Amino acid sequence: MSLLFYPKQNTPYTFARSLKHYYNAVIQPLPILRRYIRHYWILQSDRANVVTERTFPLGCIQIFFHKKKRLFSQTHHKMQPRYFVCGQEKGYTDICADGDIEMLVVVFQPYAAKLFFRQPLSLFQGENIAIEDVEDRELTELAYKVADTENYIRCINLIEQFLLHRLIVCSDYNIDRLSVVIQDINLNPYLDVCKLANTACLSTKQFTRIFTEYIGTSPKEFLRIIRVQRTLFLLQQNSQCNFAQVAYSCGFSDQSHMIREFKLFTGYTPLEYLSVYTPISDYFSNS
Repeated sequence: MSLLFYPKQNTPYTFARSLKHYYNAVIQPLPILRRYIRHYWILQSDRANVVTERTFPLGCIQIFFHKKKRLFSQTHHKMQPRYFVCGQEKGYTDICADGDIEMLVVVFQPYAAKLFFRQPLSLFQGENIAIEDVEDRELTELAYKVADTENYIRCINLIEQFLLHRLIVCSDYNIDRLSVVIQDINLNPYLDVCKLANTACLSTKQFTRIFTEYIGTSPKEFLRIIRVQRTLFLLQQNSQCNFAQVAYSCGFSDQSHMIREFKLFTGYTPLEYLSVYTPISDYFSNS
């Protein structure tokens, strides 16, 4: 879940910007897990006023552990589950916080989450699936242990024990293929599905099936998410830059294409966005 609002200082996951008296931290995983886990994110706040913010697709599967009040999705008209897997998102979501917040989030590398789950990640697309509904006994037990543990370092230790166990009992060559593909996507904005399939040494049909199963969305949809994240990153570096140049640098066909895609994923045109928010890309800033 990538969040639009960002503080003037570089603090990731921007929901914290609107909160008073908050604690916000990003913690790196063990070295052996860094290939699979981007980071853990901790947010605590005892603020009393209601805060609403907008989130949009990050490009990574995440696991959320709410230890106090949960967030309410105004877009979907329901509370988030207490513990859930956040699949690849299809568009922006407006969320509301009301009361004490205490949450821990595991952010996977885009290609890596499938190694730790026992079902295709495409099943999670566009959904926040309660951990109890994932039908994974060990994952459910982990959620209960995290709920009963107050110290966040101990919580992360429990999570890493779970991840390391899954890492030992599982191995998957497709993770290696897709890690190279994601690296290419991150470096080159001018890729298409055929070029990515060639990189993975697969037919286009095979590649699309495996990518969707492991990443949680189709290659075309993922490329769209990353183009918008790259746009945010360029605006983060220089909010006064020419939009036509940004569109070209991010792999859009033209400026109009960029504006349409940006509005679809954020609810704003780039100009509207800059009038409200300080630009930030959680994908490229916190890799």
